Amino acid sequence: MSEQQGTCAPSPRGTCAYRIDIQIACDFSQQIAMDNLVSAVRTVLAQSNQPQNMAVTLVIVDDERIRQLNRTFRGIDRATDVLSFGVGQDSSFVTPKELPPYLGDVIVSYPTAAAQAAEMGHSVEEELTLLVVHGCLHLLGYDDSTEEERRRMWACQEELLQILR
Repeated sequence: MSEQQGTCAPSPRGTCAYRIDIQIACDFSQQIAMDNLVSAVRTVLAQSNQPQNMAVTLVIVDDERIRQLNRTFRGIDRATDVLSFGVGQDSSFVTPKELPPYLGDVIVSYPTAAAQAAEMGHSVEEELTLLVVHGCLHLLGYDDSTEEERRRMWACQEELLQILR
């Protein structure tokens, strides 16, 4: 696993706004522009008025790893494109005082993203951006399990993607 620890997404004033830790499976590390991933996370957090010191971890994995996570945590034994594990209101999660507030983890399958990009006729980079934005919105409490929730989430997602284009 290639890892970029402590990637700091600077604010327009040049100060550190968010802590975005990125871990990329070695197989995909040469194919991914980390700056675009950082920008996607930073844009979601900034546009949703998250505290300037919020922390998020983004992990890019293969289909087998995301399948294991999907099976373990959702009971679904198949690969998926993105999973989000938010801290939310879980009072059992304690962040040490010297660390920024932690929002959660977004896990993306690179092979699934690449297949979906080919199917949709756009670049893998665009698909990764979409999945990162989608995963971050889940961390912020958005859901897409009902049609109404899906419309609300996807409208917000599209606004964010327009900003990132």
